[in-house]
Amino acid sequence: MLKRDGVETRERNEDRRESPVPRRRKDDLLAAVIAHQQIGVVFQPQIDPASGEVAGAEALARWDRVAGAEQLFARAAAAGLSEPLSRLVQFKALRAAAAWEGPLRRLRVSINLLPEDILQDNYVDWLIGQINSVGIDPKRVTIEITENALLSDLEAVAERLTRIRQEGIKVALDDFGTGYASLSYLGSLPLDALKIDRGLVARIGTSERDRIVVRSIFSLARDLGLTVIVEGVECTSQLVLLAEWGCDLYQGFLGAGALDEVELSRFVAVSQANAA
Repeated sequence: MLKRDGVETRERNEDRRESPVPRRRKDDLLAAVIAHQQIGVVFQPQIDPASGEVAGAEALARWDRVAGAEQLFARAAAAGLSEPLSRLVQFKALRAAAAWEGPLRRLRVSINLLPEDILQDNYVDWLIGQINSVGIDPKRVTIEITENALLSDLEAVAERLTRIRQEGIKVALDDFGTGYASLSYLGSLPLDALKIDRGLVARIGTSERDRIVVRSIFSLARDLGLTVIVEGVECTSQLVLLAEWGCDLYQGFLGAGALDEVELSRFVAVSQANAA
């Protein structure tokens, strides 16, 4: 038996030093599901708190083998499949929204980008090509990026976002308030909207400190001419405060969870009838 500090342990440590990047796990099942476009897409409504009307919907990936989009993308990352999964979900969301009729025909669709997407040199051309191929009006499309997408090359990302906005596509900074440097990006990025993370609004009904922070974000966004979308709204007391501070749109279980297209159509039709 080798001692704890013996040769075997040293070799494992040397292997770890020589291979700092985690080894990817083979995932033939997920690779096949992506290749055959068998990932589902559902949509969470984005609701105007003043009128109750649905203005847009965020596209979210679904696969019945995992609990939700976060777990799905974690599995894809472990297998080196993040980029093909992300592009598949974006394409399917755009294709679905392009075909919406009736209550959904003017609804905006928001698609999430991974940092790897916007950092790819060909991504903007790919996105514009997909929008053109499915025939959706670019003005109905919003891309959502997180702060992590900005950390590698802010100048390159800003240039690509500018190109995207020139096509009429809107840009939202997602999960705002979860990073450390978000404020520094607001002056240098071409943005249309901020999405306030659910973690910031969870305690606004009980914490004066949290209320001050969230109110200050609304004030800043208003001064910069940015739309404010709030995620994770779960109770009426939260919504009352957010509406008072100038919330433009909200998402959360108080309104609706993620819906398939049939459910979304019914939900939007009811919201339009109630607002009439």
